[in-house]
Amino acid sequence: MIRLPRTSRSIARRFAIATILVAGFASPAFADTIKVGIIGPFSGPFANQGKNFQAGVEAWLAVNGKTVGDDEIEIVYRDLPAADPARSRALAQELVVSESVQYLGGIYFTPDALAVAPLLEQANVPLVIFNAATSAITKQSPLIVRTSFTLWQTSGPMATVALERGIKKVITAVSDYGPGADAEAAFTKIFTDGGGEVVDSVRMPLATNDFSPIMQRVRSSGAEAVFAFLPSGPTTLGFARAYADNGLRAANVQFLAPGDLTQESDLPALGDTAEGLLTTFHYAISHDSPENKAFVEAAGKAIGDPALLSFPSVGAYDGMRVIAKMIEATGGEQDAAAAVEAVKGFTFESPRGPVTIDPETRSPTQTIYLREVAKDAAGKLFNKEIASYPNTPDLGFPR
Repeated sequence: MIRLPRTSRSIARRFAIATILVAGFASPAFADTIKVGIIGPFSGPFANQGKNFQAGVEAWLAVNGKTVGDDEIEIVYRDLPAADPARSRALAQELVVSESVQYLGGIYFTPDALAVAPLLEQANVPLVIFNAATSAITKQSPLIVRTSFTLWQTSGPMATVALERGIKKVITAVSDYGPGADAEAAFTKIFTDGGGEVVDSVRMPLATNDFSPIMQRVRSSGAEAVFAFLPSGPTTLGFARAYADNGLRAANVQFLAPGDLTQESDLPALGDTAEGLLTTFHYAISHDSPENKAFVEAAGKAIGDPALLSFPSVGAYDGMRVIAKMIEATGGEQDAAAAVEAVKGFTFESPRGPVTIDPETRSPTQTIYLREVAKDAAGKLFNKEIASYPNTPDLGFPR
């Protein structure tokens, strides 16, 4: 492919934007400025997750600069306060048509990712997911790449932990949508294959905020432990509080979950009741590596208050890493298929540890860590990594 001089490319881009409109999508052929549209919850109850998206993006740009080759990256943010598939689709279309973005990123909730997927091939735009964690998402379009994790990755190892600790009977309690179904399926398969018994399963509507009846059901089940998943935010804080307030910890019912339920920004609110809780996850702010220390410093400055940092920031940081790789590989041209092809098998050292974008699933193969909520020397709660499960793939990808 012949790359035009910068001035000629600018003229070509303006001509393309003015004349090419295919099925409602403007598709510029050349660009001096590469626009990246980020959709996330920048207001509302999940606003801290959106702030972490932005902190990760800004940390990447601060550390690596805003240019890739001859092109400058410009970020365009759009707010989606809560799961809203229709609004998510509308925002993605607005970014492509009105803002002429060449890349889409972000997306906190699975239903929103599923709503955007059908637009991508028509728009010739890749989507790099910073969070949404249902395995099936990347199956919906060959132009989707994920830089976060999947619930199969983070939930399956917890079943191994339960078996290793001699737990025989578990009740599952998960939010009733895609990620909850994945978390429940992953835990149940590995736990029952290993000889454990799931004595009951609870599906909770996303809007649930009174967990007392669920805790009573857990207590009545006779289970030795509860495995739980809810989307990180107000719901996870409420569930973890209810676990302690309803006496389950005092009754020796163990708490098992992926790391969404003990995200760092919630630990001060949970207080001492969180100490000792076990989770399995792909990232902790406390991860001990030079890459993570540099990342936390940059992301902490970007977010303003380092205490607000949580796991979506690293998905966004590595999301920008992948987008930069795509821009470099395509020379700034708009070729979504070539951009995605360029990052299949991409291996890098993330703040979380080694990551490879699996060529088939287009999700990361990565280390999953067993963490225990502990106190540091100053008495501050943090997720302490106590074991690791390297090279964990996405076992839930539909094949």
